[in-house]
Amino acid sequence: MAGRIITVAQQKGGSGKTTIAVNLAVALRARGHRVALLDTDPQGSLGRWFMERLARGIEDEGIEFSTSSAWGASYESEKLKKRFDYVIIDTPPKIDSDLRPALRGADLVVVPVASSQVDLWATEGVLDLARREKCDTLIVLNRTRPNTRLTGDVALGAAELGAEVADAQLANRVAYAETLGQGLGAGESSRNAAARAEIDALLDEVVARIG
Repeated sequence: MAGRIITVAQQKGGSGKTTIAVNLAVALRARGHRVALLDTDPQGSLGRWFMERLARGIEDEGIEFSTSSAWGASYESEKLKKRFDYVIIDTPPKIDSDLRPALRGADLVVVPVASSQVDLWATEGVLDLARREKCDTLIVLNRTRPNTRLTGDVALGAAELGAEVADAQLANRVAYAETLGQGLGAGESSRNAAARAEIDALLDEVVARIG
């Protein structure tokens, strides 16, 4: 059976695309899956994370990293899914024709939305392009502050855009930024039980949607 492709996309920079891509990959690997990470963002944050991981001596044939131009994303991901259970594509913070190849073959497009109205506004362009490519989408609320009015307003606004919103939310935790800089997933540190639980809950939803 060919692997599944998950594309992480958002028009606004700083939304947490790389954080979500990394943590989904590490969590999938922890469940015994083989995962390929494909970075199409020229900023290269995903590659920096992977190099930090290797520098720590964490070498695992079950997680592979590669890069691609935006236009080559579809071709590269189709090749990778023949060898891996999941391919996770990290994309640049822009919405134009360059993003379409990363969406076209995706089994699911994960759209991070930080807890601000500005991030929510930026989401409309992603969802519109995904609809034109007939992609299944899942909005993930990121950097949330539980039980605040702003988080509730953003969650309501996301739902009103007509896309599915994940029940799982990622809170505004230092652990995510800290472990990203260390080449780790948040769940790989014993100190981050709450973050691990959030990622596991999100992964459960993602896997349930794409089988």
